[in-house]
Amino acid sequence: MALGKRRTVREREAVLPGTGTGAAVSTGRIGSWALAGGLALLSALIVFLDLITGEDLRVVPLLVVVPALASVFCTLRQTVWVAVWITVVVVASGLGGDGTFWDFVFGIGFTVLACALGVAACAARIRHATEMARLRSAAVALQRQILRPLPVVTDQVFAYGLYEPIEEDRFVGGDIYEVVESPYGTRVIIGDVQGKGLAAIGAGFAAIAAFREAAVREPTLTGVVEALEDAVVRHNVFSAQTGEAERFVTALVLGFGESGEDGVQAVNCGHLPPRLLHDGRASAVPMERTYVPLGLAGLSRETRTAESFAFPPGATLLVVTDGVTEARDAARAFYPLDERLVGWAGQGPRELLDALRVDLEKFTGGIRRDDVAALALRRAPGDGSPRPASAAEDARPVAGAGALSD
Repeated sequence: MALGKRRTVREREAVLPGTGTGAAVSTGRIGSWALAGGLALLSALIVFLDLITGEDLRVVPLLVVVPALASVFCTLRQTVWVAVWITVVVVASGLGGDGTFWDFVFGIGFTVLACALGVAACAARIRHATEMARLRSAAVALQRQILRPLPVVTDQVFAYGLYEPIEEDRFVGGDIYEVVESPYGTRVIIGDVQGKGLAAIGAGFAAIAAFREAAVREPTLTGVVEALEDAVVRHNVFSAQTGEAERFVTALVLGFGESGEDGVQAVNCGHLPPRLLHDGRASAVPMERTYVPLGLAGLSRETRTAESFAFPPGATLLVVTDGVTEARDAARAFYPLDERLVGWAGQGPRELLDALRVDLEKFTGGIRRDDVAALALRRAPGDGSPRPASAAEDARPVAGAGALSD
């Protein structure tokens, strides 16, 4: 959604399939009483001008443009009322005029035709808007069903999340994330599919499905990434056969072993590097290699390998998609994530995501053109980090975090 203010939860529910989509899109932008008052005032003004100008310059026929204007801003019922009213005014004016019989017949016929076209245009507009709203809500619902609700607690990590999808059909993105506990530790992925729309969601689903299976099956993190690569390539082959464009997926794949002494393994496939917040400091994790995105391995001779970095007890690891770093303010400046993180370095993962959500909303003025996804990861107890007061408290989502709290 250019984009307007983000919708409230009630407004979002109003356009979900089967819950009033048609009613939501067919709601008039002008109240009935305001419309009636304005129409009466306009009609009186036009008739008055017509009486002043006389037969030399007939002004009443100009009223035929009113149903066309009403078809853009009003409901179908309001547009019909406007058409009937304009027809009555034109007929009454014609009966009181001095024109010939054929002038009267021609004027009435032209008015009826113009009013009918206005009503037809209004019906077509509402039908198209309803179809687009259903498509948009279906895309968002599908996107939310693919991604699991957060937070997720495993033996190795606490994973808190912020996820806010765009609900405009042409802006719906392909942000993905997943946390899987496996015999080899916890595997985490966050990524972004190239492009927008339902096709991007399809590619994201292919990557997520492959990750859920490979994370449990493959003993090495590079094995997981190779399975993801194969899945995206297969999806692109299928897409080419059905006429869709091929897509790639930028992704950061992380592995948390049973022991925190070995740090975190990571394979960066063209994604943003993680940020580490610890001891009141925040900085980007230096990654030695960044490989090509998933689906493009055939264009590179490099073999993807995993590298490790330290993840101290009590630290928070933040991973985000470019919906965060490429968010813009009114002056078109990018969101300064690293500057903001310096001030939030002492906060816990849930508080960090709350602060990020609120600050992003303020920075962009509520106008976003891409999905926003972020994961805040912390070591589970046994590696030095404190356990939440209760399981119920730990399961509480980030406030206002899109699909996670709707």
